[in-house]
Amino acid sequence: MSEMADIAGYVFVDPSAYADEARFEASCALLRKEDPVHWVEGEGLGFNGFWAITKHADVFEIETKHQIFLNAPRPLLGTAEDDRIRAEAGDLVRTLIHVDEPEHRKLRGVTSEWFLPKNLSKLDGQLGGLARRFVDRMLDFNGECDFARDVCMQMPLNVILSILGLPETDYDRMLKLTQEMFGSADEEMQRGGDPADLLAVVQDFLIYFSSLTEARRAEPTDDLASAIANATVDGDPLAMMDTIGYYIIAATAGHDTTSSAMAGGMLALIQNPDQLARLQADPSLMATAADEMIRWTTPVKHFMRTATVDYELRGRTIKAGQSVLLSYPSANRDEDVFENPYTFDIGRSPNKHLSFGFGVHYCLGAMLARMELKALFAELLPRLRHVELNGDPALMKTVFVGGLKRLPIRFDLAPALA
Repeated sequence: MSEMADIAGYVFVDPSAYADEARFEASCALLRKEDPVHWVEGEGLGFNGFWAITKHADVFEIETKHQIFLNAPRPLLGTAEDDRIRAEAGDLVRTLIHVDEPEHRKLRGVTSEWFLPKNLSKLDGQLGGLARRFVDRMLDFNGECDFARDVCMQMPLNVILSILGLPETDYDRMLKLTQEMFGSADEEMQRGGDPADLLAVVQDFLIYFSSLTEARRAEPTDDLASAIANATVDGDPLAMMDTIGYYIIAATAGHDTTSSAMAGGMLALIQNPDQLARLQADPSLMATAADEMIRWTTPVKHFMRTATVDYELRGRTIKAGQSVLLSYPSANRDEDVFENPYTFDIGRSPNKHLSFGFGVHYCLGAMLARMELKALFAELLPRLRHVELNGDPALMKTVFVGGLKRLPIRFDLAPALA
């Protein structure tokens, strides 16, 4: 194992590394080549050590071994203190990413019906209308806007919160809380630099969704919030903390990840004008383009799993009780799986990206995310006569979920056809 590999391994615990694509991708490429199952030592640095898994085949293998590699007790990378508190007191909020089978399957079943293709297909008209609304809004910016903030952070937020049944007057509040939670390591997005500030953000979510739960239990409606509030598992009502956790993951990951893919996809089209022209000339490529945007941006950076038994992988022994970090951005640039992985190709097929995970923990909202991407760009690109950067894009500092926090563009946009 080289000293360079040791240095490269620390990108996974450094939020600023995810905001520096060149550094992050170079580190992952080195690890994939030299030490794809790499031990990242945390002693003395404030976190517990873990195995960094950087190859597509290995991430895939671990995802399929859900009975050996568990979400609990360490679903996300955190400090050693975070791990200690979780071990002693449990998780402050439990979501689908915190639980394993068979409980996971039962909790997933609470909302899985809502995300079936037959039900999501009913949203096509609504998504098209929202896409036109937000593209039309670009006309009000007189040819200049922050595409990430003014468009991408808005449309998916409207989609998931309308499915939940939240009032539009609360949308800005949900956006701010989401950014404060996922952007807790970014000075521009965090509520504050103290760990207590993140705790306060979670507390705000708890207060909001506790009130929502009580309201929907008292007067159920036909929205997703009511389905969650009144759900039962094995004949018993869903525990309050599980209910709130469900709301939080739906109301945050349900839009933030999609907005990151949208903004990153737009930047990729700007930086690859041949692909922009190709997609404008051939809209039938929209489906493969959406998946390439999702591979290219990989909004979810990692999940952790903990081994229940000793497990051999590429000559390394992952011991029972040790954790692995599944690096999805690295897997999605694996040279053994993707031809020209550093090339943005809107026609890439097959595209075996792992941005949605795999197996029993495959993302519930994967189809909805694809639909939203296709709806936005199907509306925007036929009307887009010119687009270019109007300043420097900026990525959010994070170790978990994130993407562009700024994408200033200058554009020439045609009005909508009647």
